[in-house]
Amino acid sequence: MTEIEIGRSKRARRAFAFDDIAVVPSRRTRDPQDVSVSWGIDAYQFEIPILAAPMDSVVSPETAIAMGKLGGVGVLNLEGLWTRYENPLPVLSEIRSLPAATATKRMQELYAEPIKAELITARLAEVRASGVTVAAALSPQRTQEFYQTVVSAGVDLFVIRGTTVSAEHVSKETEALNLKKFIYELDVPVIVGGAATYTAALHLMRTGAAGVLVGFGGGAASTTRASLGIHAPMATAIADIAGARRDYMDESGGRYVHVIADGGLGTSGDVVKAIACGADAVMLGSALARATDAPGGGWHWGHEAHHGELPRGNRVHVGQVAPLEQLLYGPAAVADGTANIVGALRRSMATTGYSDLKEFQRVEVVVAPYSAAGSAATTAPSADVSL
Repeated sequence: MTEIEIGRSKRARRAFAFDDIAVVPSRRTRDPQDVSVSWGIDAYQFEIPILAAPMDSVVSPETAIAMGKLGGVGVLNLEGLWTRYENPLPVLSEIRSLPAATATKRMQELYAEPIKAELITARLAEVRASGVTVAAALSPQRTQEFYQTVVSAGVDLFVIRGTTVSAEHVSKETEALNLKKFIYELDVPVIVGGAATYTAALHLMRTGAAGVLVGFGGGAASTTRASLGIHAPMATAIADIAGARRDYMDESGGRYVHVIADGGLGTSGDVVKAIACGADAVMLGSALARATDAPGGGWHWGHEAHHGELPRGNRVHVGQVAPLEQLLYGPAAVADGTANIVGALRRSMATTGYSDLKEFQRVEVVVAPYSAAGSAATTAPSADVSL
């Protein structure tokens, strides 16, 4: 493991982001139509390894249904506008039109509206009535309060998602959520995260989680690195946590926990690299917020953007590229990796000779000698080194 000396008293491990690595072709190629990108967790099978992130700019009940019908999973944010307002559309419209200087303050006010249990039930019932897999998310802080409502409403996959989720949260003032006890008592698969290190992920796997989200403040709308000084380069984080999955399989006698990349996935190339590093699936935020039928209308924000005490995110303009189906399946009218995400994954797997996702996790990866932000002709070394 390469370490770099920061100064005489501090050394740092070298870590890599997606822009720092590339997938290498092998001796064999395949036809893209012969490649399988299907994925399953617990008893649920999906045509594509993509979950839409529980963000108000990405997933509404309507888009959760659309994602399900397109073969993926739409995870509804149960702390968002759809569970605070009977009709959130005027609120969404206001957020889109806010001046940058006042956006954070006004969003804090709009999200101060209390969450209503009856709206949780109604929104989940709407998704369930469509016949797709029902997935919903709460933060660790809200899980104790609302999980009975969620389970009673008939959720299929339950996601506990935060900037970071620990199996060993310590607090002098509040009772921490006992993840192991909580997951044991539920009858539905639980996905937990984010986690960014081998040790943190291994502890989450030991709680009985069906899946672990990998990431920490790495999304397009996040300012966690600027506000807290914390960041996890995703290529290294995924590879580390895939190692935890391997070791936990040995420890548990074969129990497999799914690794889901969550953050820093702006293009189809990032999706390819996440799976190459060991992810089983990806959770996409900004990449799907670019859909013309996404609720954000070309804008994107996460729950950190309206935190009442310390916002760690912004409302950002991501633009609109194409309808959701075209973003996922094409045809793409742009060449920047923002459309036909599934088609790009298929072609990358075919070009490197792999027939399914588990095989593709074994593909050769190299540290790229140039910045991924540059063109193919750019060969100058990148000055950005992630630590």
